[in-house]
Amino acid sequence: MNDSVRFRVTSGTRVKLSGIDPAFKGRHADHASAADELQHYTERLRALQELLYADGRHSLLICLQAMDTGGKDGVINHVLGAMNPQGCRVAHFRRPSPEEAAHDFLWRAHRDAPARGEVVIFNRSHYEDVLVVRVHKLVSRAVWTERYARINEFERALAADGVAILKFYLHISSAEQLARFKARLQDPSKHWKITTSDYAERNFWRQYRRAYEDALSRCSTEYAPWYAIPSNHKWFRNLAIARIVVERLEAMNLKYPAPAVDLAQIRRKYHTAARR
Repeated sequence: MNDSVRFRVTSGTRVKLSGIDPAFKGRHADHASAADELQHYTERLRALQELLYADGRHSLLICLQAMDTGGKDGVINHVLGAMNPQGCRVAHFRRPSPEEAAHDFLWRAHRDAPARGEVVIFNRSHYEDVLVVRVHKLVSRAVWTERYARINEFERALAADGVAILKFYLHISSAEQLARFKARLQDPSKHWKITTSDYAERNFWRQYRRAYEDALSRCSTEYAPWYAIPSNHKWFRNLAIARIVVERLEAMNLKYPAPAVDLAQIRRKYHTAARR
């Protein structure tokens, strides 16, 4: 079974994250044994992203969601960092700015959606508005419940306009999160990342898990699927995501456009003369 099938949330099914092993690592024993395959897929990803840019008919939106330390930045650095920045950018979804808060909750997502030929990665995403706002009761239940349908409509509209959408939930265990927090304490170069709110949010682990289960269950569609990626092993997380993105790009039947100039004329005028 390939990763795009194994980890995909089937539309209309109910997700139970307790039934997904966050330490799953497939057929590879460790990072070293997976290194060659990961290199292959990152190189293939680089070539396909260039083809997407040249083709100019489609675009790709990748949404990354996770608990704190789940690995969003790691995926961007180690997998999606293979892409050419000329046709790829990252949009961060932090606490809404005053301008963003003055609009509807999908405004900033639509503003940052990819143009044709472009890849955009949402580091967190419009799903924050059915996650953190729900857990911390920033809006009423009636408000966040209604947002699932609005999200599905928004993503359907993007897909109809040629945007391929892939959404990844990076699934780690509570114990793994605590271990990563501890590693930050031991690494001076990571001290700047530490906040007391990181630890405080652990008190809401179960609430976040339920919120994620609802988001994945209600908003995984044929046109914008969710993938629950086991992420305790960072190398496996990177490999699984690289394979899924490559497979999606290959399925788009991308082609280089025809040249806009007469190549034969250019060869005759410049290169034939140069050989004389």
